[in-house]
Amino acid sequence: MQGIRNLFRSAWSSAERLEDKTVVITGANTGIGKETAIDLAKRGAKIIMACRDMERGEAAKKEVIESSGSENVLCMKLDLADSKSIREFAEAINKDEPKLNILVNNAGVMVCPYGKTADGFEMQIGVNHFGHFLLTHLLIDLIKRSAPARIITVSSIAHSWSSMNLEDINSEKSYDKKRAYSQSKLANVLFTRSLAKRLEGTGVTTYSLHPGVVQTDLWRHLNAPTRAIMKMVSPFTKTSSQGAQTSIYCAVEPSLDKESGGYYSDCAPAKCSAAGKDDVVAQKLWDMSCQMLSLSNLDLE
Repeated sequence: MQGIRNLFRSAWSSAERLEDKTVVITGANTGIGKETAIDLAKRGAKIIMACRDMERGEAAKKEVIESSGSENVLCMKLDLADSKSIREFAEAINKDEPKLNILVNNAGVMVCPYGKTADGFEMQIGVNHFGHFLLTHLLIDLIKRSAPARIITVSSIAHSWSSMNLEDINSEKSYDKKRAYSQSKLANVLFTRSLAKRLEGTGVTTYSLHPGVVQTDLWRHLNAPTRAIMKMVSPFTKTSSQGAQTSIYCAVEPSLDKESGGYYSDCAPAKCSAAGKDDVVAQKLWDMSCQMLSLSNLDLE
């Protein structure tokens, strides 16, 4: 129903400016990440595109500069499937950047064949959740010093198709790629809720979102029948630019200043699944994430 209602809403737009703001966007070399970079660069922000493939990243950086008319765009190496790369990236940001006002945890992998990250995590939970969990943790002090600041994590409606399997988080006993994807997107929603609680009163707010069904590179791992179906429904899907709108909304909409921990779709608050509101599971996931990433379980106070 929410989706149908939102079809009849007028398109969101905002003239909000971001001069003197610094933004980090993961996976910014393609799809909605790149479109988010273009939009926020047009608003005057300094954009740091965090990309795994530097060759593609540099090509995308040129595109962002050309499309936005802003030269204030950097491309930096970040592989979310490798904690060493995440630590190096965060160290460079903490050293070189006096502030970080907006972090967009956008990168993701979707329904890929079974594989593991450099740290031994199943690839989808590893990149989509653990990678962004670690990155956020390492940047949080800088973000807090830059308040008011926002942390946006791109989830998906797929979060509602699954529950967290904390006993087999890495799908070692059995692997269903759709279920693993769904679990990683649910982890994004729970992480956002947990983060909001821990950041209360700091001036840092958090948001998770469903970008819509977007035509992106993420479709590359879909099997042939599913791809054929997606092709048939493609007239009803969103372009990358349309898909980026809710990320942009969560990054700049002034009315969200006092909101934190919520889930959004079509540039409006949306209902997440019951599993996405389970604070007991959210706490267990937080504790497990800290343990698996060898982080002291700070409450970020």
